[in-house]
Amino acid sequence: MPRTHILLFATLFLAACSFQETINPGQTEITKWQHGKTTAITLTYDDGTINQFTKALPIMNQLGFPATFYIITGKIKGSAQGKFIGRDIDAIIQETATIPTDKDNLFERASAIGYSGFEGARQYHTDAGSRVDSEDMEEAFELIDEGYRKIRNNQLEPTDTVFHDNETDTTTWEDIKAYTAQGHEFGSHTITHPRLAILDEANLLYELEKSKEDIRNFLGDEHTFSAECPYGTENERVMDYAYEIYPALRNRMPEPFLEELNRGSDLDPGDSEKEYVQWQRGPLTDISMETMKSWVDTCLVHQNIWLVLVFHGVDGIGWEPRTGSELEEYFSYIKEREDQIWVATFADVTKYIRERQNATVNAAIEDDTIEVTLTHKLDQSLYDLPLTLKTYIPDTWQKVQASLGNGTKADLYIHEDQNGRFVYYQMKPGSEPAKLVNLN
Repeated sequence: MPRTHILLFATLFLAACSFQETINPGQTEITKWQHGKTTAITLTYDDGTINQFTKALPIMNQLGFPATFYIITGKIKGSAQGKFIGRDIDAIIQETATIPTDKDNLFERASAIGYSGFEGARQYHTDAGSRVDSEDMEEAFELIDEGYRKIRNNQLEPTDTVFHDNETDTTTWEDIKAYTAQGHEFGSHTITHPRLAILDEANLLYELEKSKEDIRNFLGDEHTFSAECPYGTENERVMDYAYEIYPALRNRMPEPFLEELNRGSDLDPGDSEKEYVQWQRGPLTDISMETMKSWVDTCLVHQNIWLVLVFHGVDGIGWEPRTGSELEEYFSYIKEREDQIWVATFADVTKYIRERQNATVNAAIEDDTIEVTLTHKLDQSLYDLPLTLKTYIPDTWQKVQASLGNGTKADLYIHEDQNGRFVYYQMKPGSEPAKLVNLN
C-alpha cells in the first residue's frame, strides 16, 4: 500500500476513534424501545366490526401479536345508548324555520338533528361535522339548514332507528373480556361514532365519558388509558375535552419529543430529528402489499419510528376492508423481523416512551455488584410498564445474575457492541434497586 494511503487510513482511523464514546462499567441507559428493539409497531382497529374479532384476532394470536381495538360501545348490548341531551327537539326544529344556523346555534342543532326521528338526518350531522373539521363553517351552516328544512317539509321519511341495528355486526362484553385476557387492548371510539367537532359540550362529554364508563365497568380501568376520536379528528376543541378524560389519544399526542405524522401526511418519517416519530398509516384497499411492507422496511432503517397501523374493515365487513389472507401475509412479514420489531399495544408504547422521557437512572459499581435505581415523575398508578435497561459490565465478568426485587433472580445473557459488553433487563420505575452480580 502506498505510504500516502497508509497515512490517510491512519488519520481516518484515529478520527473515528476520537468520536467513539467512552463507556465505563456500570454505565446504564434506558433503551429507546423495549427489549432493545430497533422499532415499534402497533396494530390498531377502529369501530369494533365483527370480523376484526372472528378473522383478524385469531391470526394475531397465532403470531403472538397484541392489538388495540377502538370500539363503538353503543353497538354492544348493555351499554349506554346514543341520545340527545338538551332542549325539546321539536322546539329546535320549529326555531330553524325563522332563525338561520350560525356559530351560536350550530353545535346544538348538529347535536340534535341525528335524533330527530327521520331517515338520513344523521348524515347531515356527519357531513356538516366534516366541514367543521376542515374549518369550512359557512358550508356547515348551510348543510344543517338544509337538513332541518327537509325535516320541516316532510322530505325525509320517519324512522325508529337512531344508530345501530345490525345484529350480524355485533359482539358482547363477555367476548371482549375474553380477548383482553389474550393480551389485547380495548379503547373508546365513543358511543355512536359522531362528528365530535360539531357537538355541543353536553353531548360531546356524554359520548366520551359514558363510553369510558362502560369500558371501565365491563373491562376494568386498564382499558380506559387510550381512545380514538372518530374520523381521526384533530379539532383542538375536541382534543382539549378528550385529554381531560383519557391519558392518551391516537388522534393527537402533543409531546415535545414526538413528531406526529398522521394518516394523511406525505412527509418522510426519516427526515425528523425528534427522539420519536409516531407514523400513522392506513392500509386502505387501494394500498398495495408492497407499499405496506415498505413501511416496515422504513422503520428498520431508522431507530426512532413508531409505526401505528390503522385498520378498519376485515373480510367484507366494515370500511375499506382487507382480507384475512392479506392480513396473514402482512403480519407474517412483520413476524419474520420480530428480532428487531417490538409489536405492542398503543397503551404500552405510549407508556414506554413517556416513562423513558421522564425517568432517571443511576448506577453504582462496587466490587462484583452493580446497583441500579430507576425512578420517574409520572403517576405510577398509570405508568407502571417495565423499561428495558442496558448496563455495561466489566470485561472480566463472564456470568451475570440480576436480583430485580421481590426475590426475583434471572441469569442475563451477555451482549457486545462497539463500546463494550453489556446486559439487558427489565425494571419498573420506582421499584427496589436492581443488583447485577458477577458469578464468576
